[in-house]
Amino acid sequence: MRGSKKKSPAGQAGPLPQRLPGSPAGTDQLFRILVQGVTDYAIFLLDTAGRVSTWNVGAERIKGYRAEEIIGSHFSRFYTEEDRAAGLPERALRIATKTGRFESEGWRVRKDGSGFWASVVVDRIVDADGKPVGFAKVTRDMTERRRAEETLEQTRAALAQAQKMEAVGQLTGGVAHDFNNLLTVITNSLDLLESRLRPDAQTKRIIDSAQRAADRGARLTEQLLAFARRQPLRPELHNINRLIQGFEAVLRRACPEPIEVTVALDPAALTANIDSSQFETALLNLVVNARDAMPDGGVLRIATGRKQIGAAEAKAMPDLAAGDYVTISIADTGEGMPQEVLSRVFEPFFTTKEVGKGSGLGLSQVYGFMAQSGGHVAIDSMPAAGTTVTLYLSAVDAGVAPAPSDRSEDERPPVSGRILVVEDDPEVLDTTVEMLRAFGWEVMTAGDGPSALSILRREADLDVLFTDIVMPRGMNGVELAQEARRMRPQLRVLLASGYPASALPADQGDGDNGEFPFLSKPYRASELAKKLRALQTLPQ
Repeated sequence: MRGSKKKSPAGQAGPLPQRLPGSPAGTDQLFRILVQGVTDYAIFLLDTAGRVSTWNVGAERIKGYRAEEIIGSHFSRFYTEEDRAAGLPERALRIATKTGRFESEGWRVRKDGSGFWASVVVDRIVDADGKPVGFAKVTRDMTERRRAEETLEQTRAALAQAQKMEAVGQLTGGVAHDFNNLLTVITNSLDLLESRLRPDAQTKRIIDSAQRAADRGARLTEQLLAFARRQPLRPELHNINRLIQGFEAVLRRACPEPIEVTVALDPAALTANIDSSQFETALLNLVVNARDAMPDGGVLRIATGRKQIGAAEAKAMPDLAAGDYVTISIADTGEGMPQEVLSRVFEPFFTTKEVGKGSGLGLSQVYGFMAQSGGHVAIDSMPAAGTTVTLYLSAVDAGVAPAPSDRSEDERPPVSGRILVVEDDPEVLDTTVEMLRAFGWEVMTAGDGPSALSILRREADLDVLFTDIVMPRGMNGVELAQEARRMRPQLRVLLASGYPASALPADQGDGDNGEFPFLSKPYRASELAKKLRALQTLPQ
């Protein structure tokens, strides 16, 4: 019966050799039944040319072929086209012939064309004289294990990204704090210089230019912190076209020469109530994403427009109400994205770029900013067809006056009094004292919390405590303010810091919604004056 093609008994998908060399007939039969009954493993024999000669139930379950469909076929049909082209089936037999065994894992193909991850062992079979007569092949479907490993690896990668961003957040937080202290010295010194010199037109232009540079530096620190901490938005009315024109040079510099950047701005007045700094960050994130999708060059188009969204269309975008909207689109001719990627692009830490090539937070920032701004972001993309990202912002009547700038605010000095300034940076302290004296205040100073408390104990007629938050000697500004209030319930308190309000101790809260009013560094003389005026209107 050796080599018989006779159909096997029920539950057996194909014949195995009737005898194992040197084994009793009963043992051989038990072994045959055992192999044929295994369902978790595909166990079958190959001849010396690699053609299938036996087939068990497990092979039928895993690979999808019945015995009569596969016996006599070459085992290479289980491999992917890429692996067949690379000669992997022949390599497996060659190694098994030479060493006695071949082991590997890789993708294999079922009868229906679906793939599965297989653990494969090929053993050489020899006769009594040691001559090769074929191969025994065992395959196990390891797809579930493979998916679990991939999920674990993705989780580890996301954790590594999160840890990296936490480290970056701590680093940039410290840098931003120190940098904002420097900017405070610069802006305050420029304000003092302008107020004392009464400069001519040319000198004033120079001072204004320096102030604008300092303002851009302040915005830079906010952008550095955006990846680590959520920034409170400061919306103002802005013409979208003008914002893009002012930021266009930066966007162009983000793209290498093989990429052609075109800008098409709707000539109509396009006004929206947004935080300009976060809007620029969102634009830059989108342009960088588009650039990375075109490694060999292409066309990147930035366009603005206006769109009326009706009630029916608004139902498809539940975060928008029917109305008039400003649209900003960024389109590229790059690689595009399949649906499975498109459905996840806004997830934090999701990225298709190599590890280290992207944070996975760029589009998350865009999504969060648009949601906070009452807008919407839509993405249209197909593989090899490029990507278009469209931002929707509620349009505001262009006739509405924009928010006034710092220069147009009321800069009347606050009512004078006695103020204690607590600041550990000597240069910040000096310029702050000069400004307050120019306002008409009598100023006392301290470099840390314990020194400030000593002054509070001996000076009975202090009106205001103005203190930095991050200070040495174990007492921060919030703790100092709380202790000062216990000592002097009527004392007015103003806090300042180079950190954003959202990064401060929980008992401070978010800006002026916390226990004490807050002034973010760097601040202008006008901003300090405004805060002190507001402070004096608070009930005691």
